[in-house]
Amino acid sequence: MHKGKIKKLVRDRGFGFISDTDGREVFFHQSALIETAFNALSEDQQVEFEVEKSDKGPRAIGVRVVQQ
Repeated sequence: MHKGKIKKLVRDRGFGFISDTDGREVFFHQSALIETAFNALSEDQQVEFEVEKSDKGPRAIGVRVVQQ
């Protein structure tokens, strides 16, 4: 399980990017969210996720907000 924070949200297109703890930027789509609505996310929010390879690079799946 990887950890990071929401770096950027593109609300009108339903996707965003996560900056993981290694500084890597990972794409995610709203369909990858678990237990959270896309509209409830905010930038700099802490998340944990898995990474899978895609044609366009790493993609986050199973994205879950970390409660602080």
